[in-house]
Amino acid sequence: MNRTLSLNEYATPEHALKYLARADGIPHRTEGEGVLLDFIPKSARRILDLGTGDGRLLALLRLDRPDARGIALDMSPTMLAAARERFRGNEQVGVIEHNLDVPLPDLGHFDVIVSSLAIHHCTDDRKRALYSEIHAALEPGGIFCNLEHVSSATGNLHARFLHALGITEADEDPSNKLTSVELQMRWLRGIGFEEVDCYWKWLELALFGGVRR
Repeated sequence: MNRTLSLNEYATPEHALKYLARADGIPHRTEGEGVLLDFIPKSARRILDLGTGDGRLLALLRLDRPDARGIALDMSPTMLAAARERFRGNEQVGVIEHNLDVPLPDLGHFDVIVSSLAIHHCTDDRKRALYSEIHAALEPGGIFCNLEHVSSATGNLHARFLHALGITEADEDPSNKLTSVELQMRWLRGIGFEEVDCYWKWLELALFGGVRR
């Protein structure tokens, strides 16, 4: 079995349910989501959410953009079931099973592509390839925003982050493959994204992205 896939515990119901139970309690997450919402144009018509989980972020985006059509991708059967329940009866949102470790399917082009706490489960090589696929899937002027779990600059800062979460190193997700926000922004610029920046950060949570011109 591919080692990357075997370490991604979100494929198991137990791990997915554990995450959903604590997602709302992740410190400062709502602050990062609020900044993300500010960056997304109210005029956005088509939104892709990568690693949607239970559809939380896409649902937030559609509160102020009720006419926007959305596609939510995730690999976890448990997450997919939760997202389908959230969007049940909503013909403007499609929920699709997809593992981010493999190339994105051809879903057309989007005004907005977002992701929240998902891409850090990919290897660095796959992150870079995925960012290229995201760039190609954006309309000219489209924006990519990634609210992500990134690596700390020092061991002390990492320990502080774990303390804030109320966990120890033994509790860390073995499928995490954390990368610094600085390196990921460098990748985005090299791919061709413009206006690349870190829009918000708290310890190992960062919101960064860019625009396709």
